[in-house]
Amino acid sequence: MSPILAVVLVTLNLGLIFVFFALPLGVRTVRMSRLIAADRERVWSAIWPLGDNAAWSGQQLSSERMEDPALARVRLGWEGRDGRPIERIVRLEDVVEGERFSSSVVDDSSLDASFFADYRENAELSAESGKTRVTLTRTDRYRGAAFLLFRYFALRRELGKLKIWAETGRYRAGGIFEHPASQVGFALLSVLIMWPAFGLNIGGFVLAMVLTVVVALHELGHMAAFRVMGHRKVRMIFVPLLGGIAIGGRPYDSRFEVAFVSLMGAGFSAFLVPLAIAACNYSVGEGWRFTASVFATLAGIAALFNVANLVPVWKFDGGQVLRQICPGPVSLALASFVLLSAFLALGYAAGFPALLLICAGAIFAILSLITAGSGIKPRHELRRLEGFERIAIVGALLAVFSVHASGLLWASARMEDWKEFEKHQRERVLQASEQVASLPPGVTLQRR
Repeated sequence: MSPILAVVLVTLNLGLIFVFFALPLGVRTVRMSRLIAADRERVWSAIWPLGDNAAWSGQQLSSERMEDPALARVRLGWEGRDGRPIERIVRLEDVVEGERFSSSVVDDSSLDASFFADYRENAELSAESGKTRVTLTRTDRYRGAAFLLFRYFALRRELGKLKIWAETGRYRAGGIFEHPASQVGFALLSVLIMWPAFGLNIGGFVLAMVLTVVVALHELGHMAAFRVMGHRKVRMIFVPLLGGIAIGGRPYDSRFEVAFVSLMGAGFSAFLVPLAIAACNYSVGEGWRFTASVFATLAGIAALFNVANLVPVWKFDGGQVLRQICPGPVSLALASFVLLSAFLALGYAAGFPALLLICAGAIFAILSLITAGSGIKPRHELRRLEGFERIAIVGALLAVFSVHASGLLWASARMEDWKEFEKHQRERVLQASEQVASLPPGVTLQRR
């Protein structure tokens, strides 16, 4: 890959990260309507939080009015950090029975009230040609386009499922986007997007495929960690070019859980790197040059990708782990400096140009700045790390970093050996060509 193309790809990824996770968008409203072939009373009973059919989708389990008639307590189908359903107190305003209402969130048992400071929800029903026109709006303040897009597609899906339920009486769970076949399709799309960057040949295709597999295995490590920590539902969303996102079934309960889940992305792949190196060495011994190069590529890319994820950037795994380990800003800054220095020293030892490493350090600093403070604040403080838990996470972080650092250095050394081998082969071909050119006319060489 040329340096110019590498700069373009890095700049593109930085721009996408900024747009999706850090760009201040202010207060935005998502509005959508759908015509449903059902009477207004039936639809109202489903969208009104206190309606008889408010639990039609399973997202709401139950609801009840409070002493203040404008307030309602709603139990949701989503699990809180304690494994029990999340409870939310909503304020209902501008209510016209069977026609419209507005709502806002006063309190939530999982998230801090500041998360809902600008959130408003409106619903309107109107008769149209013997059917019911449903119009839903969601208003909130957004930082980054990712959550805005999520709200758009979530609202679109909600209306689509409401239409099916109101017209047929059946609720269809799930969706096309998170279906396993769709995720495989997104992974293949990611391969096709990256293929031209690595060269439109078999080697470039192998590189793009290996990188996609490495990303999937990394997210699989996060999913396995979620399971270990007691999450009953986990899933992975593959985003072409940007990578993947592992999603647990409930909010985090402790700082140890955050650190463990964050570290297990690279920790799971730490078992892969030695196996890939062993497979490469075996293939070399058997004379399987192409197979050996594939395993060497797998080991090198897995090591580089996972080491890069351990960099102490706010949204990266390394930054997540350090924030749980270090109790104060001074210790966090010192630990971040040490880890980033170790990363840059590793890159220098692996043969990366000094200018590239300086640029990488600056990029990571920019990433940390543009994503800092973009996390979602929980209602209650997470349980702090105990002494043994902190020691265990620190030891695991050092072990995982060491494994991937060793794999990266091995891959770098093998790349140098491969360059020497290719150089030697070219010299042999050149010598053979000179010998053939120096032969008298009519004399040929016979291969034995």
